Amino acid sequence: MSGNWTEQNIPDQHGRVAIVTGGNTGLGFETARMLAAHGAKVVLAVRDVERGNQATARIAGDVAVQALDLTSLDSIRAAAADLRAAYPRIDLLINNAGVMYTPRLTTSDGFELQFGTNHLGHFALTGLLIDCLLPVAGSRVVTVSSTGHRIQAAIHFDDLQWERSYSRAGAYGQSKLANLMFTYELQRRLAAHGTTAAVAAHPGVSNTELIRNLPAAFRGPISWLAPLLTQKPEMGALPTLRAATDTAVLGGQYYGPGGWGEVRGYPKLVTSSADSYDLTVQRRLWAVSEELTEVTFPVR
Repeated sequence: MSGNWTEQNIPDQHGRVAIVTGGNTGLGFETARMLAAHGAKVVLAVRDVERGNQATARIAGDVAVQALDLTSLDSIRAAAADLRAAYPRIDLLINNAGVMYTPRLTTSDGFELQFGTNHLGHFALTGLLIDCLLPVAGSRVVTVSSTGHRIQAAIHFDDLQWERSYSRAGAYGQSKLANLMFTYELQRRLAAHGTTAAVAAHPGVSNTELIRNLPAAFRGPISWLAPLLTQKPEMGALPTLRAATDTAVLGGQYYGPGGWGEVRGYPKLVTSSADSYDLTVQRRLWAVSEELTEVTFPVR
């Protein structure tokens, strides 16, 4: 395929079911909007149902809302049960929702908020829904990471919940590195089934609500510089959409903006940090994630 990959390259999605976490705003909203515009049945899996309903009113197409709070394993289990009952066949699970640079807070299950939401919540949701994807040829799990997976990023097995000390950037980096390691390990486990692929994407630097948790000293300058340093959410969503719909995509790949530093631009195949490809850490993280969430996958 020559030229830039744009919304017009999205294949016909009629007959496909797509679950998008955090689909009521920002990147998730644009992802959901474009999938629906191409014919998919889209489910916005969101914490705030009222905001989800408001989002559906702005999307042309077949869209529904599902309550999902990724900071609560009870909510994740309830949402997964609802989704399995309503959609026994799922074509796309897009793990998009996330938090960034929050103060040190914990989920209802006691996990550090960024690691618990961005990684463990999506790990659990995927494990509880994977049976609905495995029978579907061409189905995909797309998990949204970030260039932040390179910044102060490591999997701190000795202090996963940042109880001894806390770094907003370090905790975010750990969660986004975990997203990639989860994708790569999941793909290895899915490969034998031959139907479902695990793919990762990142939006570059997009002007979304995520910056709301930055320290006040940074929010002002970043807001002022945003038009120069960021791209609009509809551009930031394109790597996720390419990972989800491009027929040439392979499991285990990673897509991001093609411009300088992967900050902006049209989506292309990119590579993640050397640390993200560490098989030993990937497998250990998987085992720890199963233990913490009490969710096991039917793929080995």
